[in-house]
Amino acid sequence: MKRIAILASGTGSNARKIVEHLQGNNHIEVALIASNRKTAGVLSMAEEFGITSSVISRNDFYESDAFLTHLQSAKIDWVILAGFLWLVPRNLIQAFPDRIVNIHPALLPAYGGKGMYGMNVHKAVKKNAEKFSGMTIHLVNEKYDDGAIVFQGRTDIEANDSAEDIAAKVLKLEHEYYPIVVEGLVMAQS
Repeated sequence: MKRIAILASGTGSNARKIVEHLQGNNHIEVALIASNRKTAGVLSMAEEFGITSSVISRNDFYESDAFLTHLQSAKIDWVILAGFLWLVPRNLIQAFPDRIVNIHPALLPAYGGKGMYGMNVHKAVKKNAEKFSGMTIHLVNEKYDDGAIVFQGRTDIEANDSAEDIAAKVLKLEHEYYPIVVEGLVMAQS
């Protein structure tokens, strides 16, 4: 049984889709959901599904091995980022080589990097009058949105689409593909 941890900073809609998708999977268990915000909706979602949850302090994440030790004691095999806004530190990347996955609401390498998350991305896409956008699932390295691309999903953008319309189209792709891609990655290393 492979055990995954999901890290999220917000409501956790992608985390929910992953949890729902993996229910009944005899090879993968969502063993931990963690957030860097104690009021994040994803923590309530974890409780709803009976999944262990924790809040990550900045000190435990960046200044010590406390969070890494927490993951190791929970026997975590994979770390899945689902709207987690902190840059992953070197100690985690080294402990989970090619086993930390992120989703980004644009077609990387476009619209990636520090500060490019959520509506910031969709507003930039709209401002530049792009004809399409999408989402990217990638492995995590020590830079924002820079790791090896695993999968990209694309959606067309109409001239009259607002940034909110673009966000909704991209989120639909995220919900459709992220759970499947996560499952495939974890199963491929089983």
